[in-house]
Amino acid sequence: MKRRQFIAGAASVAAASTVASRVRAQAPTTVRWWYHFDNPAHSPAELVAKFERENPGIKVQAESVPWGGGNDYYTRLFASIVAGNAPDCAMVKLNNHARLLEMRALEPLDAHLGHWAGRADIPDNIWAINKAGDGKQYYLPLQYVVLYLYYRADLFQQANIAPPKNFDEFLRAAQAMTRGDLWGFGMRGGAGGHDYWGSFVLGGGASFDKGGMVTPKALAANRWFVDLARVHKVFPPSAPNDGFRQIVDNFKAGRTAMTIHHIGSANEMVQALGDKVSAVPVPRAPDGKGWTSFGDESNAVFVSSRAKDAAFKWISFLSTGANNVEFNKFTGQLTVTRSGAAGWSLHPKRFVDATSDSLPIASVLPDSPKTADFTRTVWPQNMQRALLGQIGPDEMMQAVEKHFHG
Repeated sequence: MKRRQFIAGAASVAAASTVASRVRAQAPTTVRWWYHFDNPAHSPAELVAKFERENPGIKVQAESVPWGGGNDYYTRLFASIVAGNAPDCAMVKLNNHARLLEMRALEPLDAHLGHWAGRADIPDNIWAINKAGDGKQYYLPLQYVVLYLYYRADLFQQANIAPPKNFDEFLRAAQAMTRGDLWGFGMRGGAGGHDYWGSFVLGGGASFDKGGMVTPKALAANRWFVDLARVHKVFPPSAPNDGFRQIVDNFKAGRTAMTIHHIGSANEMVQALGDKVSAVPVPRAPDGKGWTSFGDESNAVFVSSRAKDAAFKWISFLSTGANNVEFNKFTGQLTVTRSGAAGWSLHPKRFVDATSDSLPIASVLPDSPKTADFTRTVWPQNMQRALLGQIGPDEMMQAVEKHFHG
């Protein structure tokens, strides 16, 4: 090859290499994000499009993963982490915080949060609830709810009964409402029902401290709760297997007079029942104490991500002002932002009031690696067996105690 031809060829190769490098440099970063909505028809596509317009160097691959009471979603998430194929970021809950930390799967967000203007728009108490035991912030709050008691206001008015404020009033109301094809309380015995049980058993004196499930007070609270089904028969026969969809549909169809859920179901309830449905905080124990679940949803970035900066940009976009309000139109939960809450109009006021009135007794499950298995398998399996009379209520509590403390 002549020298002139060699130089020209080399120049062409160099130019092609430069063009290829520029193309690679300009290729957008892809962020894989896992999410779940109760209503699979809902889609974050418009938010994704808005974000991509504002951040042309980033593409969001939003992947809807079935919730399945939490079991399906977290089984797939944990498996993806172990297999080294986790998304860059995903929606997560506090009851899996410790498990994910134990797996060393979470990326600390403190450095990013220090430069994020939206941080001050989220109240300090929400940040505090989401903070890890090591003092770091791995979760970026996205939405929240507090569980309360839904009740059929029309049926209660017809029976001249006030909505229950304590356990005794709850039992009397449930008994009065149970007749024919109507049951007093729609119990969620399947996955996710631990929060319903918690309102009466944790509210009645049980705790997750060592020995806290087998004290006389804790055992008595669980016997009382199981007797609602076994003795008083105020739960529908399907209760041992009922999940979210069943308890909501039963209530809407007039098969149950009370159930427990959060504001995420309010608009669906009102659409079906109008003013016939209302809500109050869950009943309290005879000593005036109570417990209800602070329901959370946050986003996290995973250590394995190769697009951590881009992933944080996406999840912080979802937790910012108007974007967070728009996102929660799909979830039906409450915005975590002060600016969004100031003009909140997505739910009737009586359900917003029931949420805020429940905050004094709101709490979360233990920040323990064992909590995930408690909610996914230990509680539903033992609760179902107790409701069906296959084990006694004390045996159920012993199983929970053994799970947490051996």
